[in-house]
Amino acid sequence: MSENRVRFAPSPTGFLHVGGLRTALFNYLFACGTNGKTILRIEDTDQNRKVEGAVENLIESLEWAKIAFDEGPHVGGDYGPYIQSERLDIYKKYANQLLEQNDAYHCFCTEEDLTRMREEQMANKQDARYDGRCRHLSREVVKQKLEAGIPSVIRMKIDHSLEEIVVKDEVRGDVAFKTSQIDDQVLMKSDGYPTYHLANVVDDHLMKITHVIRGEEWLPSTPKHVQLYHYFGWEIPRFAHLPLLLNADRSKLSKRQGDVATEDYRNKGFLPEALINFVALLGWNTSDDQEIFSLDELKEKFSLDRVGKAGAVFDIEKLKWMNQQYIKQIPIEELAKLVQPYLPQQALDIEPDRLTRIIQVVRDYITTLPDINSKLDLFFNDNPTIEDEDLLAKVKEEPSQQVYKCFIEKVGELDELSSENFGQVMKAVQKETGVKGKNLWIPMRIAITLMEHGPDLSSVVDIFGKEKCLQMVRRVLG
Repeated sequence: MSENRVRFAPSPTGFLHVGGLRTALFNYLFACGTNGKTILRIEDTDQNRKVEGAVENLIESLEWAKIAFDEGPHVGGDYGPYIQSERLDIYKKYANQLLEQNDAYHCFCTEEDLTRMREEQMANKQDARYDGRCRHLSREVVKQKLEAGIPSVIRMKIDHSLEEIVVKDEVRGDVAFKTSQIDDQVLMKSDGYPTYHLANVVDDHLMKITHVIRGEEWLPSTPKHVQLYHYFGWEIPRFAHLPLLLNADRSKLSKRQGDVATEDYRNKGFLPEALINFVALLGWNTSDDQEIFSLDELKEKFSLDRVGKAGAVFDIEKLKWMNQQYIKQIPIEELAKLVQPYLPQQALDIEPDRLTRIIQVVRDYITTLPDINSKLDLFFNDNPTIEDEDLLAKVKEEPSQQVYKCFIEKVGELDELSSENFGQVMKAVQKETGVKGKNLWIPMRIAITLMEHGPDLSSVVDIFGKEKCLQMVRRVLG
């Protein structure tokens, strides 16, 4: 049985779209789960859209996401080059083969010709497509035009003797396309560069790709690719077209409604493990309700038969929740390193052990890494104040004031205040004031942390110590 080989083939037109990240991930997971190989191929045949530095950015983003490739421009391999602009002679060879077989032809139509053609078709309420006018030029006419240096492209002949072309898809089953609705696709442009349609078929064959896993937007082009495989007499790979990624309003995911670049989420403090986990569940699911997966678990459980047809909604709130779960699981020493770029200078100036203890206290309330900055305000602001009117009202209530006065008295008798004796102090305050339960603990939490809900109170007390706790309580004493 031949080895499974898949490829991720982005165009270097800018950032790595999260949809591209999902495609790369699904290819990678499929290959890992079947002991196959994952190939990175750069499809840069559209030189007008190529962005300087985009290849490096793509590779860096994929490495950050921990998606590893067995072959590619950055790791080498036996089937290179893995950059299409370095394979032009290969495409020219196969385009010429199609011409010799009479399965393709030179088209000399200008942009003006094509525009006029489309306008006439639309005026006649016809579908706008190439009408095949150059398809029937005689060999003599073609030769004369080529010798005269008239620019041309090479178009594939769609075989209209077939009523339809059926694409066998791992996600959607058999999908039939009427050949009457498919125009003669350009395979080679006048600048000598191939279009995607020729280059991807040639490369997938020569690189021995067994499964083409890509976005749904390529499904309408697939019958053209199937036609090419037939013309060349090559084995057709198995296709799997992934569902679209959608905004919350179920429109196609776009930058108009939020971030779509992998690097945007990286820069905003999302962990690669969380983003990968989240993206894996966009269009794929298991038979149970599990939501948190390590990369190893995804490799083990992923299968194409669990990929759905319906579009997958990119729920940013779900991603934030998932990121928070991962932050809670990170060893505290590692988290301390990850949040360093977001720490205020005061935090960097204190002892590392003390800083680690502070991060430990607030970690459960961090959604993304930059959140650490606002959560540390309690520990480094010399003049913290309560802004919430409801909280201010609670600390001014008579029972609260009684608790504060008694607390100051009890703590004043101690050499130090820590998490070890804090509970005993609160028991003494309860006994003396008669205030208990939430009427005892909530006012104290508000006074010391400026929040009604938040980090473990005894842990905060342990970090603050006696003098800071007394200072915080005195501030709310009327």
